[in-house]
Formats: sequence, C-alpha cells, structure tokens
Amino acid sequence: QVQLVESGGGLVQPGGSLRLSCAASGSISGINVWSWYRQVPGKQREWVARISDSGNANYAASARGRFTISRDNVKNTMYLQMIMLEPEDTAVYYCHLVKNGVHVYWGQGTQVTVSS
Repeated sequence: QVQLVESGGGLVQPGGSLRLSCAASGSISGINVWSWYRQVPGKQREWVARISDSGNANYAASARGRFTISRDNVKNTMYLQMIMLEPEDTAVYYCHLVKNGVHVYWGQGTQVTVSS
C-alpha cells in the first residue's frame, strides 16, 4: 500500500506563487509515474503535470510555463511549484501515483484558492 499526503495549498493573490508537496509513504518501490491533478466543484478532475522516476516531465497546456513538477527521491516527495497564479487555477489539487502501470493511488487533496 502507498499513502500520499498533499500539503502547501492556501489562499494566494493573482500573480502569486505556491509550492505544493506530496509526501509518499509505504511500498513505493517500482516503476512509478507521478502526477498532479486538480478539480473544481462540478467539473471533471483535470490532469496538470506528470513526472516519471527518471525525471521526464510533461505538462498540460494550462500549466506549461507557469508550473514546475519535481521529485525528491530521497525524501519520497513530489512538488508542484506554481507561479503567476490566476483565479482559474483555483481548485483542489491531488497527488496521483501509478505504480508499475497497474496500481493507482490518490492523495486526499489540498485546496488552492487564487483570489484578491
């Protein structure tokens, strides 16, 4: 089993920055793909960014150029650095792991609110 715990969400003004963290514990050895998703009430959960264990990163068009996904393999923690935040970025952000292409894990989510 794997447990994912997000942190770092909060209220920020437009144009501001936040860094989200996702701490992983449990049996995380294997071939993993780590992602961030976000969800606004009443809408489908939206993929934001992904990073493989080798460090290859991909971004949704809405995140490219403003968000940076990274991993600390020693700390078993994934990050999402977000800059130039916009009100449209307001959502609950979720950490997501696919282990060995089969097992899927989600964190509980952390709220990000961008508002003046």
